[in-house]
Amino acid sequence: MSGPDRIVIEGIGVVGGFGCGIHDLSRALTGSACSPGTLAFSTGSGTVAIPAFRADVSRLEEFLPVRTLRRIDHFSRLGLLGSHLALVDADLPEAERPRLGIIIASGYGATGMTYAFLKSLIDDGDICASPTCFAASVHNSAAAHISIQLGARGPNLTVSDFHLSVPSALATARIWLAEERVQRVLFGAIDELSELIGYIRYRTRDASAAARMTPLRTEMETSIPAEGAAFLLLARENASRGGYCTLDASTTGSLPIPGVPFPEPGLLVLGADGCRESGRRYAAVAQNARVACYTPLYGSLPAGPAFDLAAAALILKGGGVFPSPGGVFRDFPATVPAGGDPVGADRISCLTLSGDGAYGLTTLGRIESQ
Repeated sequence: MSGPDRIVIEGIGVVGGFGCGIHDLSRALTGSACSPGTLAFSTGSGTVAIPAFRADVSRLEEFLPVRTLRRIDHFSRLGLLGSHLALVDADLPEAERPRLGIIIASGYGATGMTYAFLKSLIDDGDICASPTCFAASVHNSAAAHISIQLGARGPNLTVSDFHLSVPSALATARIWLAEERVQRVLFGAIDELSELIGYIRYRTRDASAAARMTPLRTEMETSIPAEGAAFLLLARENASRGGYCTLDASTTGSLPIPGVPFPEPGLLVLGADGCRESGRRYAAVAQNARVACYTPLYGSLPAGPAFDLAAAALILKGGGVFPSPGGVFRDFPATVPAGGDPVGADRISCLTLSGDGAYGLTTLGRIESQ
């Protein structure tokens, strides 16, 4: 897209282990301490607690009455809080909300309610299985709640493509805006950390979990499971009142990526999340590039690429690179700029790699007036 058809990110709403809102994310990016909490779950050997980034959704009561929230599950609450924060950040008038399109990306969906429903099915039989758990277990439950609470009557969709859910959903958002189905799309990525996800991580990853993520050290496993939601309010440029940056492209494909190596002096934000095998793939793809990685602030989750986009948008608006947390990067074959260094270009690319050799690449651009 170019000219009047470009897409602008007007508002950002985030909630995760770092806190709630764009100001908390900004503080974390500038170096404020961000330590994980814990997640406890039952195993055959007893209760186990592992480091985990948990999200506090108590601020949702600022936007919705407690009575309304009583029967809404945690996955949907994450989405509701992220969506309201994005609209407040963009200062979108109430009159514009009914014309919103809504697209949600989620790697796993509402796993807590999905397996609560399955447990009720096993315990009580198909006749007495919980209808509440069933209704909350479908992937589109959060999008439905958001649409109802905002009064949004535009198209509504949930996309699940595991670790490529974010770039896949963004491609659809760009199509909706290009075809003028809507003037704005409320895009969000949500993943929750249920006991089931914690148990799977415990059984499939190193049992001696790391206390700190160092994603650009490829010789070790340091991933920390997480949950959260990151929302972007997207608008056609000719309908926008300004914002953080432009959304120039979002593509998916199979490695190798056309155009690699990435051109200097642009910045490449990596979605490396402390998994040893994926870290090696990032190192191979990003050789000699100028890279940053912020996943130690919000943990390892399929929705993570949306937090990468939020960080990149803040960099483009502010003009300086945030320091990449996680210690030294001696074994990573790329340049990691220090905090405060200039971006070096008018565009930032965010790279996500999946375990099956696929990639997602999203490019953001500086708004010319900034």
